[in-house]
Amino acid sequence: MANIFGRIERSAWPELLAGLDERGYAVIPGLLSQRECRGVAALYEDETAFRSRVVMARHNFGRGEYKYLRYPLPPLVAELRDALYPALAPFANRWHDRLRLEPRFPATLEAYLKRCHAAGQQRPTPLILKYEAGDYNCLHQDLYGELVFPIQATVLLSKPGEDFTGGEFLLVEQRPRMQSKGEVVPLNEGDAVLFAVNYRPVAGTRGDYRVVMRHGVSRLRSGHRFTLGIIFHDAA
Repeated sequence: MANIFGRIERSAWPELLAGLDERGYAVIPGLLSQRECRGVAALYEDETAFRSRVVMARHNFGRGEYKYLRYPLPPLVAELRDALYPALAPFANRWHDRLRLEPRFPATLEAYLKRCHAAGQQRPTPLILKYEAGDYNCLHQDLYGELVFPIQATVLLSKPGEDFTGGEFLLVEQRPRMQSKGEVVPLNEGDAVLFAVNYRPVAGTRGDYRVVMRHGVSRLRSGHRFTLGIIFHDAA
């Protein structure tokens, strides 16, 4: 099996965490190989791997569809989730400290999921999303219950310019008493973007305050686009 833990440990975490603090997102380049990306995307046709399917247009979420993986997760997806969480938990605790929020997050994903399951959030949340020409994803937040880990990850499984055009990853920051600020995050095949799930702390003249973050995907102009979403809290 690929040594995902080693790749994540070797990532430039000081720069990544600084980007999360400054902008609400950071990119890990080339976290997955092309072969791994294609392998995860191919799971989409295996109905036994998933617990549910969502067609976005039926819920006014946009156009396209996604499927939530079931437990046990595919090994590569489980390893990504297990490896990213401990790298992010201390940083997530600092965000909660700055915003004077509870609870604090344990050091391991296993311990955190036990907390989620005890609170009734027992359904796995990692998902694969599929877009075709004309599809898009409205700005949203992935909140599935009272317990929310404040950072999540998305891995682009398709190659821009070859597999698809358009379909840019979007982030919008809603600032108190100010106009919203949007940003396009360029991604290549295998890149992972880490970003704020709900809100992040920003330093102000009277201390830290909350800035609400939403994410989405712009309209695909052509081709097919697959992504893997890694969310650390489970769903109620």
